[in-house]
Amino acid sequence: MQEDPKVDLCFTVRGKTVPVDHGFDLYSCISKILPLFHEAQDVGLKLIRGRYVGDGLLSLQPNSWLVFRLPSSGLSPYINLAGNSLDLRGHVIQIGVPKTKALNPAPELYSHLVTTRNGQEQERFLTEINRQLSEMGVKSEVRLGDRKTFTIHDKKVVGFSMQLFGLSDEDSIKIQEKGLGGRRKMGCGFFEPAEQE
Repeated sequence: MQEDPKVDLCFTVRGKTVPVDHGFDLYSCISKILPLFHEAQDVGLKLIRGRYVGDGLLSLQPNSWLVFRLPSSGLSPYINLAGNSLDLRGHVIQIGVPKTKALNPAPELYSHLVTTRNGQEQERFLTEINRQLSEMGVKSEVRLGDRKTFTIHDKKVVGFSMQLFGLSDEDSIKIQEKGLGGRRKMGCGFFEPAEQE
């Protein structure tokens, strides 16, 4: 067993709206407050959820959270984010008090956005994802969802939403801990149990 399991550190967020495309802005704001986040290799970030209200904006809801996935031994510096404000291109959010949550295995996992190098071509994207799964020793059926774009330094990056099926408990936790693709500190490749209909 892994000695230092990863957990989710979940902060409440208050504010009105955030841009739908906020991964890079969130990464930049947090890195200014916590330089160690910029350097971290083993931390993932979840995009903030909200209700789409048009004009590329999400309205924050009671279930809108700022979530880091990180080793349980590394929580302390991140807790200092509580009480800070983040300005996401003019949309200011207040970071509240965090709670921790253990990762739970599930046979189906979902990620809102996964990106890889040269990911704009679906066939190459799938080849790369299957290569990563194979490298991890994970057996899973992959289903791509919507093609999505997000912005880094005014450059558009292409990715897809993704669902994984038929995972063992061990593989499910492995995927949640390691993620798939790149840009994990910008909200990409963050997998959670697929919501049951």
